[in-house]
Amino acid sequence: MKNITLKILYLLFFINLNISFAQDYTFKNYKWEEKPTAFILPESLKNENEIIVDRKIKIEIVVEKNIAKQYYLIHDKIFINSDDAIEQNNKIYLPFGSNESVIKTEARVILKNGKIIKLDKKDIKEEIDEEKGVKYNYFAINGLEKGAIIEKIFMLEENPDLKGKSYRMQSDAPIMQINFELIYPNYLVFKTKGYNGLSEPTIDSETFKDKNILKVNETNVSKLEDDEKYGNWEANIKYFRYKLDQNLNNGAKNLNNFKEFASLVFERYNAELDKKSQKSVDDFCKGISKSNDTQEQIWNIEDKIKKTIAYNSFFDSKENLAEVIKSKQANQSEILALYIAILKHFNIEHQIVFASSRYDVAFDPKFESFENLDDILLYFPVIKKYLTPTEIEYRIPLIPNQLANNNGLFIKSKEFGGVKMGIGEINFITIPGVEITHDVMDIVIDFTKDIENPSITNTISFGGYSALNFQPIKDFAPADQYQTILKSIAENYTIEEEYTSLTTENDGTDFIGKKPFIMKVKFEGKSLIQKAGENYLFSVGKTIGSQMELYQENKRMMPVEIDYPHSYERKITILLPKGVTVKNLEKFNMNFKTDINNKTEAAFISNYKTQAEEIIIENTEYYNIINYPLEHFDSYKAVINAAADFNKIVLVLNK
Repeated sequence: MKNITLKILYLLFFINLNISFAQDYTFKNYKWEEKPTAFILPESLKNENEIIVDRKIKIEIVVEKNIAKQYYLIHDKIFINSDDAIEQNNKIYLPFGSNESVIKTEARVILKNGKIIKLDKKDIKEEIDEEKGVKYNYFAINGLEKGAIIEKIFMLEENPDLKGKSYRMQSDAPIMQINFELIYPNYLVFKTKGYNGLSEPTIDSETFKDKNILKVNETNVSKLEDDEKYGNWEANIKYFRYKLDQNLNNGAKNLNNFKEFASLVFERYNAELDKKSQKSVDDFCKGISKSNDTQEQIWNIEDKIKKTIAYNSFFDSKENLAEVIKSKQANQSEILALYIAILKHFNIEHQIVFASSRYDVAFDPKFESFENLDDILLYFPVIKKYLTPTEIEYRIPLIPNQLANNNGLFIKSKEFGGVKMGIGEINFITIPGVEITHDVMDIVIDFTKDIENPSITNTISFGGYSALNFQPIKDFAPADQYQTILKSIAENYTIEEEYTSLTTENDGTDFIGKKPFIMKVKFEGKSLIQKAGENYLFSVGKTIGSQMELYQENKRMMPVEIDYPHSYERKITILLPKGVTVKNLEKFNMNFKTDINNKTEAAFISNYKTQAEEIIIENTEYYNIINYPLEHFDSYKAVINAAADFNKIVLVLNK
């Protein structure tokens, strides 16, 4: 979103700020104690790996030469209390990418005997993430020991961040004391909100002349570890949010609001195209297959754009859409403009949706923060489906799951006195359910020719988001590499045995959102057989592939949040020679459910039947919703673990 609305954001800010004098920032000479105070580890924290003894965050809004600037300070003291903490903290990563905004970078280690090791520029090393193409700078710490304290101060100069910003006030380590301060001219008014039990902020208007300090102070903040499976850590920690709301100097109120934002975005993307661009769009549309089915028509539009126009948010802006189509390149603003122009050509009703990841900064409908406008979707009211313009591997109705099950700002057209205007409404972004992400597995295990080496055929149909994990690979990987990847996928169902045959259907982007990805694999099951006297032990449960186990040693702290609703339907047919008997069939009778508000929202149900020399085992597993409250964790865990327990079932065969 940033390169779509960056100018809009600055326009909203600078029009209303109206500052015309210069100031200095208050913590310019901030420094640590020359002789640090001795630290005594509280008995209650003696078993913790590390403790954040003190964390100070200061942000100040000032003006230099009529330009508003922001100064940021973080000062940390971290107590090292284990070998794991030594390993995790032997590098102090610097929180910036360029030296232009750096004012102060200091770090030191206070050993338990009081000796101080000060780190300077010669201790700064460079690390490059080749995969992401990102360079990191860090302090390399030598001689770190248990009982030491790492102290670091970073001070930066930044562009003002007043449209909405969040700060974490909790960590995966306990925090003994954390202090947040926002310092700003006293004619500005900020809106604030704390989450998950955070203390209320206070305003100090006495310490500095003509400045206010907004303070949030917390002590003895318990840790919330980011290690719980199916837990949304970012949504459950204590955090604080603020944004500029008023400027008393000029009477401006309700700054950085969604209403103005929606109006400006609508005007920007609904302006009449120049003749050259309109002709280019019309010509482009001639190459898009036509359909009377609205969803299929949208799919065709999306597929054509994503296969024709290369998207990169860093591409330079072109003069108009004609140049975008000619160059076959588009940045975020341009790709959205192209979609809207083409949707208008086909007369398809649509709305622009601004959203954010629920795993990063969840959208709060009661707090208008531009943090929540970082991603874009298109919504089609007629079919109630979404499209993501910038993700090449997605096709309608699938969108990035982190943007769904969350609120978003929907920008729609409304007519006032014959004039169309854009209005913004906050609505919930739904996600495709189990009817889309529905996997079907059909397994045939044939013992009739050799009881010690059954022939196994496994046909698996992956739907929705499950299929999305596989279908795009064919179009983006070399043929030999794709076969290697298929082999790796198949090994989960052949228990790493070499297969005798492997075929696939509906692989490639042409089938995303349309048809399931189908894999059919055949292999010999001798590795699943173990001789025990006159009996044969057959690990039948392993044929459904490895399953997730959810065993929680410590008390569960977070509610369950999964990526998307999904379901599984499995059928196992066992063909036996005449005269063979089977024991342990009763183990297939399983029934585990999670009921919420008198409705079953997750379940694992399994049973079997026999007919002649056949045993047919069927099970259904489903997760209808994304969020499972903490009080239902035990029943949810039982459903998850039922599949893992099924995976361990062994049949006893006897001639």
